[in-house]
Amino acid sequence: MAKKDINWGELGFGYVKTDYRFVANFKDGKWDDGALITDENIVINECAGVLQYAQTCFEGLKAYTTEDGKIVCFRPDLNAQRMADSCERLKMPVFPVEKFVEAVEKVVEANADFVPPYGSGATLYLRPYMFGSNAVIGVKPATEYQFRIFATPVGPYFKGGVKPLTLRISDLDRAAPMGTGHIKAGLNYAMSLYNIVDAHDNGYDENMYTDSATHTYIEETGGANIIFVTKDGKVVTPKSNTILPSITRRSLMIVAKDYLGLEVEERPVKVSELENFAECGLCGTAAVISPVGKVVDHGKEICFPAGMTEMGPITKKLYDTLTGIQMGRLEAPEGWINVIK
Repeated sequence: MAKKDINWGELGFGYVKTDYRFVANFKDGKWDDGALITDENIVINECAGVLQYAQTCFEGLKAYTTEDGKIVCFRPDLNAQRMADSCERLKMPVFPVEKFVEAVEKVVEANADFVPPYGSGATLYLRPYMFGSNAVIGVKPATEYQFRIFATPVGPYFKGGVKPLTLRISDLDRAAPMGTGHIKAGLNYAMSLYNIVDAHDNGYDENMYTDSATHTYIEETGGANIIFVTKDGKVVTPKSNTILPSITRRSLMIVAKDYLGLEVEERPVKVSELENFAECGLCGTAAVISPVGKVVDHGKEICFPAGMTEMGPITKKLYDTLTGIQMGRLEAPEGWINVIK
């Protein structure tokens, strides 16, 4: 197939309809085989469980064209396992890990002409998601579910160069101590919308959330995990049972240790430690790493000297190494790259 006539460099991070999506249905206690379909619209009952009680979860991953022309995905098995964890917490049926990976492969292969070419900076974003589809009026789990994956080409995250972010320490909580912060539930993101709009209205790029029990430990932002670099070059990431386990963050910690020979540490990080770090970054599927230049803690500005105007030196090495692995410029650890075509 020839590539679609798309100006890859002008793509933003938004929805562009592609030709195929995967759909599977759970009914009478089992999943059907699923299929690729062309219709992007969903028809469900007005009383569907997802509409009444937000019984839904999702994932996000990307397909890339590597330097040697292959189309690949990055660690889709981890997305499958994380969705399984989300489903178990939300009393939804688990879509089997191996079938999840197969469905990802089918969607990417069917939409191969939407996978941007190597060097364009663009990628094919994949959104697997599941929701309760049958009518539920009492407060209880649905009995029927739909699992879907759609694909959409998205542009480079840093258009026009890297712009370090300014965050604020949030007064609102992201997740309850024994709640759902560790899974990718839609309801977590609904809760964050008021706060992110308020942050933007007040001149901040994102909120930095602290633990809701004591408000003394850093957790994550509304949509990304956080990494820090100490002044002596150690890579540190916050540890908490209410942080979503980012696949990008977990991969970066392995890259830091095994590729760059850096010391790494996952531990509780106090807000009072912020001024001791040299670099800070947000990590996730969309940008890999977004550098943070400043955190504002109720009027007190905490600046990271290595990230005020550009990505800090160690953050840059982490970014270059992981994207090099994803794009096939560097050898990947076993099992990290799923070759599709």
